[in-house]
Amino acid sequence: MPVVRNHMSRDLLSVEPAEPIKEVAQRMVERNLGAVLVLDGGRLAGIMTERDIMRAVARGLHGDAVVADYMSKDPETIEPDDTTAHAAVLMIHGGFRHLPVVERDNVVGILSIRDLVRVTLEDSAPRGV
Repeated sequence: MPVVRNHMSRDLLSVEPAEPIKEVAQRMVERNLGAVLVLDGGRLAGIMTERDIMRAVARGLHGDAVVADYMSKDPETIEPDDTTAHAAVLMIHGGFRHLPVVERDNVVGILSIRDLVRVTLEDSAPRGV
């Protein structure tokens, strides 16, 4: 069974809770990311996703809004040696598409639903004779 460590992204964008949402959204667009990890004092405090930004806009996002105002606090996490199947179950039942990967209280990666689709496609691809 594939493990998260082999499929997670290690090229992370992390932000602080006090950063303006507008600036964070611009950085997400520049890097083509659907989520950023929110670290407070080096510890995972939340995650800001495209959905969080959409909710902020729908609620009348004001110019001085910061990440802490709209982030998803205390997100579900997974460990690098957990299976991708376990990650998929967490995502499906939790209704989210990004899962921070944490090892001994340190964020080491992020796993997306797109990563899980790649795992599925790799497992179902025809093999040579």
